[in-house]
Amino acid sequence: MTDKEEVTAAGDNPEMILTGKKSGKALLLDSGEDFDMLDDDEIDDDPPPLEDAGGGKKTKKEPAEDQDASPSSLVDEWMDILGNGQLRKKVLRAGNGPDSRPTKGQNVVIHLKTSLADGTLIEEQPELSFTLGDGDVIQALDLTVQLMEMGEKALVQADAKYAYGALGSLAPEVLPSADLALEVQLLDATEAPDLELLSPQERVALAGQKRERGNVYYQRGDYAFAVNSYGFALQITESSSKVDISPEEEEELMDIKVKCLNNMAAAQLKLDHYEAALRSCVSVLAHQPDNIKALFRKGKVLALQGEYADAIRNLKMALKLEPSNKTIHSELSKLVKKHSEQKGAEQAMYKKMLGNPGSGDMQKHQAKSSWGVSWKWLFGATAVAIGGVALSVVIAARN
Repeated sequence: MTDKEEVTAAGDNPEMILTGKKSGKALLLDSGEDFDMLDDDEIDDDPPPLEDAGGGKKTKKEPAEDQDASPSSLVDEWMDILGNGQLRKKVLRAGNGPDSRPTKGQNVVIHLKTSLADGTLIEEQPELSFTLGDGDVIQALDLTVQLMEMGEKALVQADAKYAYGALGSLAPEVLPSADLALEVQLLDATEAPDLELLSPQERVALAGQKRERGNVYYQRGDYAFAVNSYGFALQITESSSKVDISPEEEEELMDIKVKCLNNMAAAQLKLDHYEAALRSCVSVLAHQPDNIKALFRKGKVLALQGEYADAIRNLKMALKLEPSNKTIHSELSKLVKKHSEQKGAEQAMYKKMLGNPGSGDMQKHQAKSSWGVSWKWLFGATAVAIGGVALSVVIAARN
């Protein structure tokens, strides 16, 4: 039992980043590498207007609509989106005004050209669609597109940490720690569909996409973003429906839900969010009491919280369901040893607090015995003294 859960990689989505095999399957790896993520305090819920974030008035003439400007010709027009110089945006063609900007949660369509910082073209996607703010694409796109106007074309320079990071990507093929230049044009923005009106198969497909995206984040060691994607998938599976759904389709949605909860628990464990991980495991076991992965992870969480007895009980249940699992055997052995050491330490502490009952009784017995000897000696001495006095009286009387 490990955190390695087989997942299907979204090979048909160019933004789904794989770091494992090039085949259509990938493993939910227990990666130890850390991925440098964007801090929450660097993201504003309401992005600043272009005129407030660009660092001053424009000093250069706007390029013509049919002509793209080079980065060197409009150097004063770069917008430093996060204030750290690692994600910058420059308008190449103006859009339809600030009121036409998309908002988080909308489905957007963009024309995207991805190049290396030196201008080498990696790929071009005429119509890339995604939900804005859901983490469906790299951070550079999620953060900049919400600042764009409808019809706007922009050039984005992204540091590797907001692109494909230290691990790089296989699809598209990007080397590790590579900075990117993105040419983006916003083509369309529409409201996300009402989940209650989606057909069961549409819900299954959409939830599956979000779950796969979470798996990709997990593989990269991007656990906070993984939890976020799994959360979106769970919202889709748990939403009510105004459309008829068959038992088979309900079971399919439940299967996705359980997988999301299991994977979410694994990511939450990586983040040391033990209470959240425990809730995820409990939710899985409410639907599937014999889910081995949930029992195993619940046992790990309880052990980390110091609840060794409950942890051992859960691991024994998992081992009973899968007796040949070496990982469960190993984890259970370690917990039994820790529990035994804990009990020994507790007993020693109690003895220290209460004292040594055996030695106390012996001291009382010795004190009692000593008192008894002293009393007998005193009684004997008194008797001898009285006898002596009596003998003296008798002798005196005879004389």
